[in-house]
Amino acid sequence: MYFASDNSAPVHPKIMEGLARANEGYAGGYGGDAATAHVRDMIREIFEAPDAAVYLVATGTAANALALASHVDPWQAIFCHPSAHIEEDECGAPEFYAGGAKLLLIDGPDGKIDPERFHAKAKITGQLGVHSIQRGALSVTNVTEVGTVYSLDEMRALTTIAKEYGISTHLDGARFTNAMVALDCSPAEMTWKSGFDAVSFGGTKNGCMGVEAVVLFDPDKAWEFELRRKRGGHLSSKYRYLSAQMEAYLTDNLWIKLAKHANAMADLLAAGLKDIKGAKFIHPQQANMLFCGWPRSGHKMAQAAGAMYYAWPEAEHPEKGPSDELLTARLVTSWSTTPQDVERFLDLIAG
Repeated sequence: MYFASDNSAPVHPKIMEGLARANEGYAGGYGGDAATAHVRDMIREIFEAPDAAVYLVATGTAANALALASHVDPWQAIFCHPSAHIEEDECGAPEFYAGGAKLLLIDGPDGKIDPERFHAKAKITGQLGVHSIQRGALSVTNVTEVGTVYSLDEMRALTTIAKEYGISTHLDGARFTNAMVALDCSPAEMTWKSGFDAVSFGGTKNGCMGVEAVVLFDPDKAWEFELRRKRGGHLSSKYRYLSAQMEAYLTDNLWIKLAKHANAMADLLAAGLKDIKGAKFIHPQQANMLFCGWPRSGHKMAQAAGAMYYAWPEAEHPEKGPSDELLTARLVTSWSTTPQDVERFLDLIAG
């Protein structure tokens, strides 16, 4: 009963098999191997972007920071939601890699940037000339950090505003495939067809050991990205092990199957929670993350039985207080979550 994070799930066996195959013999370093060339072609094909520049890195923070740094100058702004991973969980990495670019926070309900607020902020940004930060890039997170999913129309509304003001656009897709299957759309529809210039295409949270792809739909950004990646310490010498993961991930639609399963387990969890007396959802459940609350007694039962999840906010603890008091939490399902895990957890929190 592990619902703390999809980061904590094991690596899928097919990914491990791919790594084992890649470990046979010798291969060129720094991306000069056959698997890397094949993976680039695979990603270009699934995104319907034959001219896209494709690069692999080991972490989502590196993917986001390097992608954004390649689209902004140090005196420019990166617009994002206050709950965005680049704001809350990356220790200033985007600002660091971009040489000091400033994050400008645009709020909105359920973890989504409000278009009207974004338009208003974009309009006034840079109006004091040399005295003010200039417009730079927009970063949108899908799945959001509160488990909701931007629709295609919602994303296009934001990128249309960005283009109006000459702002580059980036999609943080750490849970890209979970969002894509929730929307029942193609990778192209979710990215460049919705107005995005670059995407961080995640694999780690969906069954890989540690690999993310950065896809730049403007190939003119490629050389700058390569230099930033090397200078930032993220050009892996044994690149084939990144490529082997992504190759296995994309083969036979494994990436889609894993995300569909994770989302289905979250759907099952949400359906059960709705039947528990006193349970409440903080945000709509739309992919593989749930933000919800249920009575303290249920938390104590679940945790005593070994269930793992995060209290949200973290200050909340189940030890002391009225048994019927609502305490909230974040629950995340993964490719390895089973229906039995979900059913046992629901039985426990129901008392």
